[in-house]
Formats: sequence, C-alpha cells, structure tokens
Amino acid sequence: MEQKTIQNIELTYLSPEDYEELKQAMISAYQSMPDAYWKQHHIQKLLDVFPEGQVVVKVNNQIAGCALSIIVDYEKFGDQHTYKQITGDYSFNTHSDDGDTLYGIDVFVKPEFRGLRLGRRLYEYRKELCEKLNLKAIVFGGRIPNYHKYAKKLSPKEYIEKVRSREIHDPVLNFQLSNDFHPIKVLKGYLRGDDRSKEYAVLLKWVNIYYEEPTQKARLIKREVRLGLVQWQMRPYKGIEDLMQQAEYFVDALSGYKSDFALFPEFFNGPLMAEYNHLSEAEAVRELARFTEDLVQEFSKLSISYNINIITGSMPELRGENLYNVGFLCKRDGSIERYEKLHVTPDENKVWGMKGGSGLKTFDTDCGKIGILICYDVEFPELSRLLADEGMDILFVPFLTDTQNGYSRVRHCAQARAIENECFVAIAGSVGNLPKVHNMDIQYAQSMVFTPCDFAFPTNGIKAETTPNTEMILIADVDVDQLRELHNYGSVKNLKDRRLDLFEVKRRKSSNR
Repeated sequence: MEQKTIQNIELTYLSPEDYEELKQAMISAYQSMPDAYWKQHHIQKLLDVFPEGQVVVKVNNQIAGCALSIIVDYEKFGDQHTYKQITGDYSFNTHSDDGDTLYGIDVFVKPEFRGLRLGRRLYEYRKELCEKLNLKAIVFGGRIPNYHKYAKKLSPKEYIEKVRSREIHDPVLNFQLSNDFHPIKVLKGYLRGDDRSKEYAVLLKWVNIYYEEPTQKARLIKREVRLGLVQWQMRPYKGIEDLMQQAEYFVDALSGYKSDFALFPEFFNGPLMAEYNHLSEAEAVRELARFTEDLVQEFSKLSISYNINIITGSMPELRGENLYNVGFLCKRDGSIERYEKLHVTPDENKVWGMKGGSGLKTFDTDCGKIGILICYDVEFPELSRLLADEGMDILFVPFLTDTQNGYSRVRHCAQARAIENECFVAIAGSVGNLPKVHNMDIQYAQSMVFTPCDFAFPTNGIKAETTPNTEMILIADVDVDQLRELHNYGSVKNLKDRRLDLFEVKRRKSSNR
C-alpha cells in the first residue's frame, strides 16, 4: 500500500468480532502454509485467558497485522521445547497469570502492508507490555523461511551466522534481529509443516532490563535520584562543634529539598589544622586525624535525623603508624561504610607522608549501586571501569584542588568516566583561602554533575554546575533507568562494544577488602 493512500493507522486490542477478517489476513500472510490460520475457538481462548496479549494493527480500519502472546512459567519448559508443547497442544492451557515470561505465539503482517514498519509497532507493544507486567523477558521461536534454499550446504547454525553478517537475507530473522531480539538456541522440529524452515526455528529472546524480582520486603530501590553537592567554603572554625554546625546547615538545606545524597569535598575539615600551624605539616595533619572518628559519628547522626545518605568527602585517618586519606558513606538506615584514596598525590606523600589505600568496591544503597573515588583516583580509568563492571550507576568524586589546572584534570577525567562507563558522575570541591593552614592556603572548585552524551541526556554531558569559587549547594535529579536504556539502545554502547577478546581490566584479590 502506498503511504499517500493511508488515512489512519491504529494499534488496538483484538476482539471476537474481528475473527473473520483476521482469518483472511492470516491466510494472506501464510500463503506458503495452507490451513495455517487459527480457528475461532483458538482466538476466543486467547481472548479469554489474556486479552492484553492479543493486538491488531489496522490501516484505514482494515486489519493489516496481528500479534498473539501468552504468559508462561518458563522454567517448566526451558529452552528445549516445541511450538506444540509451549501452547499446550494449541489449547493455551500453558498460560499462567503468575508466569514470568511473555511468549510470542504469532505475529504477522499482510503482504500488501509490508514495508510500513507495522511489525515494529507490534513488537514495541509487546516490549511495553512485558515491562508493564514486570516479566523477565519476551521469548518465541522464530521461523527461518529462506533456510530451505541453503539447507543442503549450510547447517542451521551456519545459516544464522550468515544472516547475522548480512551475507544471506532472511526476512523474518533479519527483522527480529533488528528489533533487539537475540538468538539463544536452534530448535529442531519446532513447528510441524514449516517446510520452508525445514521445521527449524531460532529461539529468540528480549530481556526486560527493568524487571525486578518479587520480594516480601518493603524495600524500594529509587530510580529517580536527587543528588546534593556541597561546594564548601574554607574558613576558620573554632573547633569541631563550629565545623559541624556549618555542615549541618548544608545537610538541612539539602534534606529540605528532599535530596537522596549529600556529597562533601575532600579534606573539608582542613580548617581545623589552623590550631596546629606551629607544627610541621606532617604533624599537623596527624593531629587533624584525631577528629575523624568523632566527625563520622556526627555525620551518621545527621544522616539518620535528616533522612539523607551522606558522603563525608575525606579525612585523614591513622592506622598504626600509617596515615591514609579516607571517607565514609553514612547511610540513612544508620549503617556506615568506609572508602579509601588509592592514589595519593606526590604532594600528599612528600609533605604529609600519606600512603595509598587498597580497598575498592561498590556500595549498595537505597538508590542503587554507587562508587566513590577521592580526587586523584578519578584520573585512573581502570578504577571506575572495575566499579562499572560491578553495576555502579552513580560515581561520587570528592576533590580538593588549589589551582585551575589541577581542577581541570579532575573535571575532564570525571566527565570522561561518565561517558565511557555509562554512568552519572558527581564531583564536589572546596573554595576559598586558609592563610593560617600550611599546604592548604588556596582552593579552586566548580562542582558538577556529569552524564553520558546521548539523546536522553544534555548534549554537553553536564546535568548541572555551580558558579566557580562560590560557596553554594547544587541539586540535580538523575534517572537511573535512562542508563539502562543507554546501555541497551544507545547510539553507541561503550560497555557492550568493548573488545574483550583483546583486553580486559581485572582486579587483584587484595583490592576489595
């Protein structure tokens, strides 16, 4: 049909009154398989058990295509089954409202309507239905109607590979592959009478990335997450109480806007070293480490009372004789987890005698998996790649930079991490001057939230940003489900397209303690 003659295209539920027209459409679509149409009692049974699964697409009020499906408990059948078995000898008694998989019984478009991409509409409906009903996947046995032309010289496996590489055209399999269905098995003797396919079928699957396992717990993983960043002003404080009063002010503000996270900068507590300015830098930072335990407990109290997850930036911590740069994730459920800076800067090592840690891990939160890398660590792409492989959705980077070129290294590397790992990245730093604290006298920062670069995200990959060198908070909403879409259907697929046959990033066993 020419597009200029089309007045209306409508996707609608199949009804019993459609049967006679549906029958003629099936006969037209399956001319190579006489008597392959469904009888009226078959259609009525499908409408009785699962009306949502039976749809037609009409052009100018005429049936042009149809999709039929049921829900099955897939474990009862597994990957090795026939069409007769999966349909219960065509009775559809295998349908179960409590099943976990949408099984495609039939989909066709009449010959005169092919080329209008109507089949794509039917498949998109199935995908939306699968997501709506929280089913694991869509599965069906796909015919390979051109296989009879090559059966004498190619096995089904070889035929499928040549179709995938575009050496052979198969109208059915090509269409299914282009709609993100993936072959998982060749089924022999799947559909009796399908001579063109030599009774072979390709078992195809589309995975619902939004599927959530049923649970008895009342725990909810948020998909839309509100990030709160603190661009901290370095100023003199009388003591830890004065410092925490300012910290609580920001936590209160972010909580008031219903933020899920509050991110503080690296060494935000540096002003407390002013009291020890008469000591050497190495001695002063060790005195600062004495406050760490108390600060963590105070932050934990704030996370509970203000119902917000707090990432405490970083603080010095003494373990025996060794000094580390560490931070803490204080969750609003009362639990506390620790993270370490793995790569200390030459200045941290030379002036403070600081050592790099060895712990690298993702953290489970009520907003999904997150990662935290302190400042310089974000400049090492292997770390965030390991975290991405563990399922990280959001990477937090507390940083401290004194000059604009130092800041630029952190900023540009952080944005690169968002693109290559298909995740959100939030960076927060400090501003202002500390003339009475050696080795921390000036700061430069512009806190930001980065995104991947694709149609669903800002074109420049920046979700939100602060005014440079100004004390303020930054709030940004991120949708984790957009990352799932990007991972599976993005313009490019940085994680999926890695040449793992050529390279691989692995952690050593000691790096996840």
